[in-house]
Amino acid sequence: MIRVGIINVTGYAGAELARLLYLHPEAEVTSVSGRSAAGKPLAEVFPHLWPLDLKISSELDEVDFVFSALPHGASAEAVVPLVRKGLPVVDISADFRLSDAAEYQRWYGVTHPAPELLPKAVYGLAELNRPAVREARLVANPGCYPTGALLALAPAVKGGIIEPDIVIDAKSGISGAGRSLGLSYHYAEANESVAAYAMEGHRHLPEIAQELGRLWSKAEASLRVTFQPHLVPMTRGILTTCYAPVADGRALTKAGVHALYEDFYKDDPFVRVTAEPPQTKHTWGNNLCLIYPMVDRRADRLVVVSCIDNLVKGAAGQAIQNMNLMLGFPEAAGLDLPAVYP
Repeated sequence: MIRVGIINVTGYAGAELARLLYLHPEAEVTSVSGRSAAGKPLAEVFPHLWPLDLKISSELDEVDFVFSALPHGASAEAVVPLVRKGLPVVDISADFRLSDAAEYQRWYGVTHPAPELLPKAVYGLAELNRPAVREARLVANPGCYPTGALLALAPAVKGGIIEPDIVIDAKSGISGAGRSLGLSYHYAEANESVAAYAMEGHRHLPEIAQELGRLWSKAEASLRVTFQPHLVPMTRGILTTCYAPVADGRALTKAGVHALYEDFYKDDPFVRVTAEPPQTKHTWGNNLCLIYPMVDRRADRLVVVSCIDNLVKGAAGQAIQNMNLMLGFPEAAGLDLPAVYP
């Protein structure tokens, strides 16, 4: 069994990693860290993880593979020495997602501690970068919003069936904000309310634009992306609706678009192109991304809906998917689970 360590197991993503890895056939969590709860049994902090007989430490013991679930900035500082020692790492933070250190500083407000590692980090959206992930030693796990948006748009952008003017409307459950306290996430503030936020620009926007730009092949026009997130009163899930004008001269049909998407994702175990619009409940607790593309013929616009669980395909599940590829395990190992319903 591969010995796995989780840095910052006390966050939502770290705890979800521990839960999902419990039944992994090839890997075992043997060490977990969390500065605020160091010295406590894991089951005392998270009673649902009682089967994992582990104590939270201030730093990891000797392991073969590391997940870092620290916030941005702190994660890079913890990851850099591990990478330099040769340990394979999946970083769930944003620290290695952007290839430009200046762009990272602009959006995250900190100087990157190891810009020389950015070219070596692989963006870990397996559906787009599977061969590179297999060869990587450092994988930047995608953000939750970018995962839903990129998977919804990749076939259309790569296929050149849309104009370069994209609008992404995304709605997330409150767990996407993490476990830190904030007034907006109190029950009385969030319940029975939907709120737009980060209207001047969300930190996931440059990540989305960067990865879509790598798929865009029309040099005569650059992509324009508008991204607007919303907070909705549920625990888990992201529903993303993407809009883009149909490319000039393209006579798209719903059947044709579905065929394009099904062919694009035919070898991807965690993407399903659905016959009806999906709901976030359909992905609760599993690693699936459900996608429903259609054509609004009255407006001549492509509309694509995607659903993911922000803590699984948007964080911990995708991180395990990347680990599986990096270590040569079956891609779906430990992740081939149905959603929890109702």
